[in-house]
Amino acid sequence: MQYYLGVDIGSVSSNFVLMTSDRQLRRKLYLRTQGNPIKAIKEGFENIKNSLDLKQDRICGVGTTGSGRHLAAVLIGADVVKNEITAHAVAAATFYPEVRTIIEIGGQDSKIIILRDGIVNDFAMNTVCAAGTGSFLDQQSSRLNIAIEQFGDIALQSSQPVRIAGRCGVFAESDMVHKQQMGYPIEDIIMGLCEALARNYLNNVANGKKIEDKVVFQGGVAANAGLRKAFEKLLKAPVYVPENFEVMGAIGSAILAAEKMEHAQQDTRFKGESFILEGEFKTSSIDCNGCPNQCEVVCIKRNKQALAFWGDRCKKWESSLKNQYESETEQKALILA
Repeated sequence: MQYYLGVDIGSVSSNFVLMTSDRQLRRKLYLRTQGNPIKAIKEGFENIKNSLDLKQDRICGVGTTGSGRHLAAVLIGADVVKNEITAHAVAAATFYPEVRTIIEIGGQDSKIIILRDGIVNDFAMNTVCAAGTGSFLDQQSSRLNIAIEQFGDIALQSSQPVRIAGRCGVFAESDMVHKQQMGYPIEDIIMGLCEALARNYLNNVANGKKIEDKVVFQGGVAANAGLRKAFEKLLKAPVYVPENFEVMGAIGSAILAAEKMEHAQQDTRFKGESFILEGEFKTSSIDCNGCPNQCEVVCIKRNKQALAFWGDRCKKWESSLKNQYESETEQKALILA
């Protein structure tokens, strides 16, 4: 079997999917990044690898996305490296061809994507306030001593949601505590919080955007049925949640990798099991004093050998790796000749 690996490395979660050449999902994995993306990438790949028959199955392409997409591309070997907007749009359009608006809320950010005729026409992301994101909801569930998995179901039990100020995450939290002290039912408080977060999203992230049906809600926070109901109430339109809502970014990157490699006249850049699992990867920073810019250059090494540099405006460090690679290739060619 031929498979395509999609990897979405975010600040809160790291997601992996294996898709077949006919775009069927074979395996998905949702992990917490826990501030260590390198560890998450290695653990995630090892977990995914265990579902493969290494004698018969083959990874023919790799796509990466998310804030850690470039890091994942270096560690795994990616054929396609795309931003989250593109990856989520491709995934949503694949399963919902008529989609026109995508609400995507993850662990620490939220975004809106407007599509017209299957093409991204406009988008926006949250800039300052993190109200409504997964990390904010985690904090509130801990404060209320309720498992985050039960948050949405409890909200749906509400008969009269409490009005909570939602323009700012800090105000929403303090107002929620105030309502709790006044003795309001917990389900009404939670549903009120969901509605406040939905208003915050529409007034900030989606401000000035024309939201049209069909609306698709994806990202980890889409698991919250209360927030979905709040969006439907405010938009006065149905909101669709994909079956694999939590890994749609990884699915989109896998689809992009498949599309590229099916038409490419080259082999995949996938580096293989031994490179990923047996290597010791470390990240460090270098203060470059080569010019007045004084860039902070980030370096990733495998077994003390530099694999990539980021952050240098002049690309001096990045080009040094390219020159080294070209020199080694020429030396190998001379030896073989």
